[in-house]
Amino acid sequence: MNVKKLADLDVAGKRVFIRADLNVPQDEAGNIVEDTRIRASLPSIRYCLERGAAVMVTSHLGRPTEGECRAEDTLAPIAVRLGELLGKPVRLIRDWVEGGFEVRAGEIVLLENCRCNKGEKKDNEELAKKMAALCDIYVNDAFGTAHRAEATTHGIARFAPVACAGMLMGAEIDALTKATENPARPLVAIVGGAKVSTKLTILKTLAQKVDQLIVGGGIANTFLLASGKRIGESLAEPELVKEAQAIMDMMKARGAEVPLPVDVVVADEVSALARANRIPVDEVGPHDRILDVGPKSSAKLADIIAHAGTIVWNGPVGVFEHNQFAGGTKMMASAIAHSEAFCIAGGGDTLAAIAKFHIAQDIGYISTGGGAFLEFLEGKKLPAIAALEARFAD
Repeated sequence: MNVKKLADLDVAGKRVFIRADLNVPQDEAGNIVEDTRIRASLPSIRYCLERGAAVMVTSHLGRPTEGECRAEDTLAPIAVRLGELLGKPVRLIRDWVEGGFEVRAGEIVLLENCRCNKGEKKDNEELAKKMAALCDIYVNDAFGTAHRAEATTHGIARFAPVACAGMLMGAEIDALTKATENPARPLVAIVGGAKVSTKLTILKTLAQKVDQLIVGGGIANTFLLASGKRIGESLAEPELVKEAQAIMDMMKARGAEVPLPVDVVVADEVSALARANRIPVDEVGPHDRILDVGPKSSAKLADIIAHAGTIVWNGPVGVFEHNQFAGGTKMMASAIAHSEAFCIAGGGDTLAAIAKFHIAQDIGYISTGGGAFLEFLEGKKLPAIAALEARFAD
């Protein structure tokens, strides 16, 4: 992918508009409870500040009503936290679209929640042109929103004098490209989750590319049904059995495979107090719920991972939130951590598993995007990245 990179540009004395992803969780009092996204935005911001740029940063937060900015929609707490991390004050600018505010070289301001502006979600061209007029350089550093064509992620990139990818966006593009275009083989994909239906497109896309497709959670149960196994009262989508069978047939025709569990961990309910039983997959009873893969299956998956050249990881293989159903995901996470393969991981549950098993430092690249990560893997053109590509030669 050919996009301009922030690190290749001279930003000294320039007005730089950074679209970041600062959509962090807050408690009822408005206190930030987890600031990973803010920290992830710092390299691009610091790069510009240290080189004497006048820096404007904006982001969405929550789901505000366009044209309104209620107390819960404001980026004020973000401005405070950003200032603490940067060691300098960060002014919050409201009603910024028409300009009329000053930003000095080496100064940073935070522009109020961009989704409060009318026309943001619909990628309004007039709004995009007004925002583009505020800057000399537009920087998209919000990979998590790259699959959405909005005024601050797509429209502004068309009209700004220069449009480029920030440090985080550039790293995401490089890592995803490395994992999907001419990857080191064997290429192993891990796709877990509750429903085949939510990940059907990505499963079909990966089935054409990968050497091993590891499925987990409710998705694996649907594949077990397709292979003729009984799954009791486990979460599954019987109506998608034919789709699951087609994916397995597609893989088999290529000499690849979908390794299904040979043993599982079952219980009669999903709870922290539920009693876990390890049984062969052929012994699942009518009232059993499959909540994890068993030790033999875990060992098999670990062996596949150990021999991989590239790993794409999206989703756990069991209900890892409860320790008695976390064994499969824990062993898989350990195998990934010890693997020599390049691994890119993404998605909320995946990040939670990485945090729970303390392996972040052992993952090649952890994507900040959920939906954008999946759509990239599906082979879809992400509007925000496409807009940057279109400006590469300018």
